[in-house]
Amino acid sequence: MTFDITSYVRSHLLKLKPYRSAREEYADKGREMILLDANENPYSSEINRYPDPMQSLLKERLAAWKKVAVNQIYLSNGSDEFISQIIIGCCEPGKDHIIIVPPTFGMYKVSARTYGVNVNEVPLIENFQLDVETILNNTKPESKLIFIPTPNNPTGNSFNLEDIEAVIKGFSGLVVVDEAYVEFSKIPSIISWLSKYPNLIICQTFSKAQGMAGARLGMAFAHHDIISFLNRIKSPYNINSLSIKAALKRIEEQDDVNNQVAILLSERNKIEQTLSDINFVSKCFSSDANFLLVKFDDSYLRYKQLLKYGVVVRNSSNNIGCENTLRISVGLPEENDKLISILRTME
Repeated sequence: MTFDITSYVRSHLLKLKPYRSAREEYADKGREMILLDANENPYSSEINRYPDPMQSLLKERLAAWKKVAVNQIYLSNGSDEFISQIIIGCCEPGKDHIIIVPPTFGMYKVSARTYGVNVNEVPLIENFQLDVETILNNTKPESKLIFIPTPNNPTGNSFNLEDIEAVIKGFSGLVVVDEAYVEFSKIPSIISWLSKYPNLIICQTFSKAQGMAGARLGMAFAHHDIISFLNRIKSPYNINSLSIKAALKRIEEQDDVNNQVAILLSERNKIEQTLSDINFVSKCFSSDANFLLVKFDDSYLRYKQLLKYGVVVRNSSNNIGCENTLRISVGLPEENDKLISILRTME
């Protein structure tokens, strides 16, 4: 299938000459070099040199792990940076807009508004599913991006794959499917769809199941022309050496990750079952993530009570369709037991 990148991105950015370090010119040649190009401190340590601007080794390992080509991978300083970059790259401020499906991850809207890009909101329908018909009916020439997180945050549910596919097929812009919580989901990643749909971008992260939130490392997978464009507009050294090293190590530790995920899912089920016996809990929504969206009689009261007991949760009540809810992450078994004990004592 042919793919014309000019239909999706801001035309003047295609002409942008990116900043290139001298080191990029020999990076693939494997030669031992005397590095006198970047005004670094020459005394050797783990971090005295600038990191590889293209993260070549890490991308090679990710390509093998995720079963994609190296030129289909973009790495970002957390997924937040990718979200900002794709909005900057595709949307003309004051003219174009993104589409979001609230209740949804707040950074899509914040990033768009920060850069003067309009936001078109199409709320989820019953059971927090996509309103495909309304989404596609709201599409205009100025609709450049739609963000679909699945499993969704803050609701925790996954979206129907048929609905996601219908949006991808019917939307004239780029569809960003954010799979930040995919390791916890019973529905596998749709990264294999990249070969069918060049307007699809898959976003994943090392922050959740991979346990590297402090390293700030996001991943985006897309058509190689989209990745090439993102590399053109990114900061030259957007991923630091310590994060690269930590990610390389974590890729080799997937048995540990899978064991942790299994424990967290078991703990999530334990919390969910317990909540059904709490008289001031109205509903616990089904989750495919490492958190639960819980409806209370009075979420503001319960939030303050939990704080007094030293428990911090997320008050999600301001989101559309989430009135009187708290979002509760699954912690360590002993933390979850303490939460359950506290809830049972609250009145």
